[in-house]
Amino acid sequence: MKILALVAGTNDPSNTDVLCEAFLKGIRSAFPDVEITKFRLKDMQIKHFTLEDYHPHCTSEDDFCRLQEEVISADGLVFATPIWNFSVPAHLKNVIDRMGAFCLDEETRTKGKLPGTPAFFLYTGGASLPLWKGLMRFTTSHLPEALRYYGATVIGRYFAGRCTQAKGTFGLVLDRRPGTLRAAQAKGESFAAIVHRYTKTKALPFRFILIGKVYQCIQRVVAKIL
Repeated sequence: MKILALVAGTNDPSNTDVLCEAFLKGIRSAFPDVEITKFRLKDMQIKHFTLEDYHPHCTSEDDFCRLQEEVISADGLVFATPIWNFSVPAHLKNVIDRMGAFCLDEETRTKGKLPGTPAFFLYTGGASLPLWKGLMRFTTSHLPEALRYYGATVIGRYFAGRCTQAKGTFGLVLDRRPGTLRAAQAKGESFAAIVHRYTKTKALPFRFILIGKVYQCIQRVVAKIL
């Protein structure tokens, strides 16, 4: 079983990276033989998306080629990101845009090519949980929706809020919140079980199958309208 984790946090040390490590710890505890690759996007050179990146003869830079290979070969995808000004960092949005080059069909760019790959999303931010549920869950919804469009299966999202050392002062705090890290670890264990089942049987829990069917129906209706 192979898991790819993409971390969009830019700070060192990073709350987002700490949260991701707790999630990956849960995966490893459930399946010690799992192969995990983690990329911190701040360390990668990936040029900004242009229409040339859809051209079949477009030459990709090395870091994007590495990313593409890992996404295609992954059995499960983990995205860990801070929330900046109600959305995700630009370099993560750029990666999602660039993924369209190989995650969508070449003819119409409307059919996802990820084969139901399970995906999970981890978020950190300075806001409280109620604000996340009431607003920012929707302002960041483009991220999981893009992965659904690419054919992946969104398994879940987890938000760790109030990542501030004091009012208006951001910094590392999650390393001192064992409850939050245990919760993230438990999420990782559950995600690993779903990915493992999917790699063996290509079957997902019924609720995810149902969501996928509904999404596919909506896609077909929209395609006819357009």
